[in-house]
Amino acid sequence: MKKIAMFVAGMTIVLGSAVVSAQESQYAEKTEYTFDDDVVTGDLVRPDGALLVSRKRGTERSLIRVRQHFIPEMLKSVEDL
Repeated sequence: MKKIAMFVAGMTIVLGSAVVSAQESQYAEKTEYTFDDDVVTGDLVRPDGALLVSRKRGTERSLIRVRQHFIPEMLKSVEDL
């Protein structure tokens, strides 16, 4: 049984390589592509309207407050674990 399976596997490999080698010989050795010139016309596209100037920074204070008691709270939360 093993001899028959080995024979079938060997024949499959031999016949498969013969088919592949036959297909490779159908193609030409060198392929050339020729492209014609294409004229591309167009205009430079720019946004309509005037340029916008960015606003100056406000004189108000920042609404973000730095928490002074943040580190002790973090240490307390670790102690509870």
